[in-house]
Amino acid sequence: MFEKFDTDRGQVGIGTLIVFIAMVLVAAIAAGVLVNTAGFLQATAQDAGQESVNKVTNRVDVVSTHGIVNDEANELTVDSLNLTVRLAAGSGSVSLEDTTIKYVSDSTARNLVYDNATTDADGTSLGNVSANDKNFGSDGLNNTEFTAYALEDGDDTSFPVLSNQGDRYEIVINTSVVEDTPTKGLSTGESVKLEITSRSGGSSQVILTMPQQLAGKNDNDPIAL
Repeated sequence: MFEKFDTDRGQVGIGTLIVFIAMVLVAAIAAGVLVNTAGFLQATAQDAGQESVNKVTNRVDVVSTHGIVNDEANELTVDSLNLTVRLAAGSGSVSLEDTTIKYVSDSTARNLVYDNATTDADGTSLGNVSANDKNFGSDGLNNTEFTAYALEDGDDTSFPVLSNQGDRYEIVINTSVVEDTPTKGLSTGESVKLEITSRSGGSSQVILTMPQQLAGKNDNDPIAL
């Protein structure tokens, strides 16, 4: 006699079990891929966000500017631009060695790169730059140099890094070299636009106009810009 069951019963074959296990494995793999992708996107978003923040905050502020008068053959010009800089609010450390300056005047457009200064803060032969010190980068842009030294110690040019809000460096641009007018510089009324860009991409702009009141000035006299 056969035993009679009052409830329905089912039987699972080996094929169905294999399909079920395969579905579980596929789901697990898909979940792992999604988790890894989410982690990668999160890390990428954090890096992109940090880079964006650096481009806005990691830059310098120009505190003050002045020029040095050059008297050549009774023609008064400004042959040195001196900019005192500090860190912008909220900025991290900025190395002037990795900083570039875009220099645009009425007749010249150049990219300026850092050149280690070799003089004291008195400005004597500052930067030791001559008209032959230009070099042409692979990007085809004509690069010349600017110098920088710490205001606290004019002899210290080894590490031109602004690391806190109390640091002050003076950037010096030899306009005679940049403008390719040896022994001269910028005449009265001429303007120069400077865009100072740090390694992370943060930039600051300043426009300097050479003053009309050069008359009565002597060679190497400072003048406010």
